[in-house]
Order: sequence, then C-alpha cells, then structure tokens
Amino acid sequence: MVHLPFADREEAGRLLAEEFSLRKIAPDAVVLALTRGGVPVGFEVADRLHLPLDVIVARKLGVPWQPELAMGAIAGTARFLDDRMIQGLGISDEDVEKIVVREQAEMRRREELYRGGKLAPDLHGRSAIVIDDGLATGSTMLAAVRHCRSLKPAKVTIGVPVGSEEGVARLRNQVDELVCLATPEFFSAVGEWYRDFQQVDDAEVQNLLAESRRRFRKHTAAPVVA
Repeated sequence: MVHLPFADREEAGRLLAEEFSLRKIAPDAVVLALTRGGVPVGFEVADRLHLPLDVIVARKLGVPWQPELAMGAIAGTARFLDDRMIQGLGISDEDVEKIVVREQAEMRRREELYRGGKLAPDLHGRSAIVIDDGLATGSTMLAAVRHCRSLKPAKVTIGVPVGSEEGVARLRNQVDELVCLATPEFFSAVGEWYRDFQQVDDAEVQNLLAESRRRFRKHTAAPVVA
C-alpha cells in the first residue's frame, strides 16, 4: 500500500520502480520521461530497471486568460485539443494557434537543450515506458502517448505515482498498460500529493539525463577479461 503524500519525486520514482520490477519488462524497453517534472521519477525507474532514459517534451496549451488551465497539449508532431472546452469558453481558432506556435518554439528549445545534438531513440518495434510525476486531466500525457504511438513502438506503457480517476480513465484505453500507484478520490492537483514539489529546472533535467546515460553505459559495458 502506498502512503500519501510522497516525500518528493525521487521517493515516488523509487516506489514506482519497485512496482515495475515486479512486472515483465522487455529488455529493449526505453523509459521516456515527460519534462520537466517526470524526469526525476523516470530517472529512478530507468536506474532500477537498468534501462536507457530519454525525454518527451510535452507542452500544455493553457487557456489565454488562465494559463494553468489546459485546453490541450502538444508533444512532437502530436496535438490534442479539448474542443468542447475551447468552444465552451469561446476561444478563437486564432488564439489557439498563437499559443500552439509559442509552445512549439519552447518545445524545440528544450529538445535541443536536453539532447545536446543527440538523436531521439528509435522506438520502432521496442517497448516504451512513458513516465510523469502524476496525471491530473491527462491532456499532456495524451499528447505524449500520441507522439509515442507515431514512432511505431511494439508496446506503450504509462507509469505514474499518482493520478486522478478522470485522468487514469482517459488514458487507460490509449495504451497497452497503465501503472498508477494511487488514485485518490478527491484530486485537485498533482502537487498536493507531494510534500516537496519544487519546480524542476533545465539544469536538473540535463544532469539527470547525463547521470542516467553514465549508469546505463556502466551497466551494459562488457566485463573485462583478465
């Protein structure tokens, strides 16, 4: 049984990694963490399972006058728009496109920064484990999964420490497997289920990716023959 709240993303990641370690994981699987908050969680999962870690840069599309309220999300070439919300709030197509263009520019900036010129992993025929620090509405994860699906993986699994019942229900039929440690009945925001939910910055993402690559290389290195 998981006791909420989690101390921080690292503890949540270790607990999620323990759950994954009880399951059959393909040896060619790749852990893909949503930036930025999903990266410390994904780091722990990748480290425990001895898998490579990469990122999916997904960006929320916020309502123009209330940016924290998601009207959709983008990731890679994938886009998800909550048409019902957009129409209900009277948001024009022009305003939606302005926000999409702005977020696409930020998405490209982050991808270049985090990868440092390295190519994204080839997911064709492989298993992808998509990690975030939680699911609220599920909009950002949905865009990430659609992007992931476009790369033709053999299997897509979502892993999150905590999620709303709504978010989990929305995503469950979009993937082959969904692992969520806790779905509290009263859910307003992911951060309420963490004692420490400080913002993850670009430097931390870069450092965790570099350390994960170092550990993966060390684990997969051929043994020295005397």
